[in-house]
Amino acid sequence: MHLSPDEVVLWSSGPLTLNLTIVLTWAVMLVLVLSALLITRRLSHGTSRSRWQCLLEIIVIAIEQQIAGVGLPAARTYLSFLATLFLFLAMSNLCTIIPGYEPPTASLSTTVALALCVFVSVPLFGIRDQGLRGYLRSYIEPTVLMLPFTIISELSRTLALAIRLFGNMMSGAMIIAILLTITPFIFPIVMTLLGLLTGMVQAYIFSILAAVYIAAALRSRPSTQSAPAV
Repeated sequence: MHLSPDEVVLWSSGPLTLNLTIVLTWAVMLVLVLSALLITRRLSHGTSRSRWQCLLEIIVIAIEQQIAGVGLPAARTYLSFLATLFLFLAMSNLCTIIPGYEPPTASLSTTVALALCVFVSVPLFGIRDQGLRGYLRSYIEPTVLMLPFTIISELSRTLALAIRLFGNMMSGAMIIAILLTITPFIFPIVMTLLGLLTGMVQAYIFSILAAVYIAAALRSRPSTQSAPAV
């Protein structure tokens, strides 16, 4: 038994290595892209809509409402980034029902990459909303002595995002693998269902934390502007 799909090397040539994490990550992205193309190729604006379009609209509206609930103004502005994070994590974790599949989120390299995406997006959204000077000013409020603490906070929460997701997903996969070898069939099935629930919760928490961090970057936004109704 291995601790991470990174340890399963499928191909290697010199410094180039293709491991199971990379293959599964691209497989999940391919499934998401193809699904989006198939669902959106015949979108209807009338009252007659396909079941898939209805499902897609429910997911989009639910995510948009969650973003607005965090306090982000113009929730649709952040929908593409945060929804992509959530859908990738959710799909990665839901596919654990497939025999032989290991979630790429059980790899520290994947969770660090996702956390770095959040780390980069926060200042980008903040600068777009407040301008470069306005955003950088937030690092020294209410006093310049807060600068090192603010930087440490930015770095530590990025590390916490990566470690939290990695730890939960890796431990869940290991527990299921151990139970499959030492217990009858029924109990591992229950644990697999529990693992699916845990995976969805982790996808939700990761996405909501990303939204909270972005909202914090916009904290100096003038209070006269209110979020539009969703």
